[in-house]
Amino acid sequence: MVCCGFFIFSFKGFSQSQKINGVSFVASPDPIQQSHILPIKRIHANWAAVMPFGFIKNLEHPSLIFDTDKQWWGERVIGIRETIRLLQEQNIQVMLKPQLWVWHGEFTGDITMKSEEDWLLFEKTYREFILRYAKIAEQHQVPLLCIGTELSKFVLIRPRYWKRLIQEIRTIYSGKLTYASNWDTYNKMPFWCELDYIGIDAYFPISTQKNPSIETILTGWKPHKKAIKEFQNNYNLPVLFTEYGYRSVSYAGKKPWETSRQSGNTNHEVQQRLLQGLFDSFWSEDWFSGGFLWKWFHNHEHVGGMEDNRFTTQNKPAETTIQKHYVQQ
Repeated sequence: MVCCGFFIFSFKGFSQSQKINGVSFVASPDPIQQSHILPIKRIHANWAAVMPFGFIKNLEHPSLIFDTDKQWWGERVIGIRETIRLLQEQNIQVMLKPQLWVWHGEFTGDITMKSEEDWLLFEKTYREFILRYAKIAEQHQVPLLCIGTELSKFVLIRPRYWKRLIQEIRTIYSGKLTYASNWDTYNKMPFWCELDYIGIDAYFPISTQKNPSIETILTGWKPHKKAIKEFQNNYNLPVLFTEYGYRSVSYAGKKPWETSRQSGNTNHEVQQRLLQGLFDSFWSEDWFSGGFLWKWFHNHEHVGGMEDNRFTTQNKPAETTIQKHYVQQ
C-alpha cells in the first residue's frame, strides 16, 4: 500500500531541504529572553519542539485542563507565543507539540475511559486543546504540528475520532502534521496516510551492556532500522524521530525510556556513543527527516553538568557530540 509521496514543502517561505536537527525545548516557569535561545544556536540546531501541556487527574479522568494560571509560563498560551517568536527570530523552525501529563507521571499510552459518556467528554476536551494550538500554529506560521504524543490506547480504541480530528485540524492549519508514537506502537497507528510524517519517539532498546561499544550499538540498531524502513515503504512518508535521547548513565541503551532517578551513577561516554550510533544509523538515509533531542532547558548555565545523569546533554560531553553532528547536516 502506497498512499503518500515524498515532498519538499514550503510554508510561507520555509522549505525543508535539510535534516531536522532539533531539540525538545522544555517550558520555562518564568518568561524567557533571547539569551535563552542562543545556546540552541551554538549547537547548530535548526528546529525546536515547543511543548504546551494539558493535565488530567488520572488515566480514566474524562477531561483535561490547560492554559491555566497554575501552570508554568512556558506551558501556557502566553508563553508558547513568546517562545515561538524568540525561536523564529533566530531562524529556528518550530514544531508545536501539545502534550498531556497524567498526575503522578502515569503513562499517557494507558489513558482509557470507563464509558461512552466519558469518552465523548474526553474527546471534546482534547479537541479543544489541540485546536487551540493548531490555531496558534497557523497564526505564527509554524511549519509543523504534532497532534498527539504517546496516546496509543486512545488512538486504537477511538480511530474514527482521530480521523475526524485530523480533518478538522486541516481546515484551520495549513502546515504539516505528525503524531509522536511510542517506539513500540508506531506500526499500529491507523492514521499515517492522513499525516505528513511518521513520527516516532525513538526509545528503542539497543544494548543490554553497561558500556556498549559503537559497533555494538550499530548492531543493536539494525533490526529496528530494518523494521522502520519496511514500515515506511508501505506509506512512502518520511520518518521523523519526534523524540530521541539517552541518559548519561550506565546501561542507558537497555531501556532508554526509563526516567527513574539514580544518584551517583553517571556515564557520559555511553550517552555520547549511543547518540553517535543513532546518528550514524539514520541521518544519512533519504527517507529519514531528522529528529528532536530530548531534552533542552532554557537556563543553560544552570542545568546538566558532569554530576547530572538525566537526559539533557547540556554542559556534558554529549553536547559536543550534538554540536559536531548538527553542524555537518
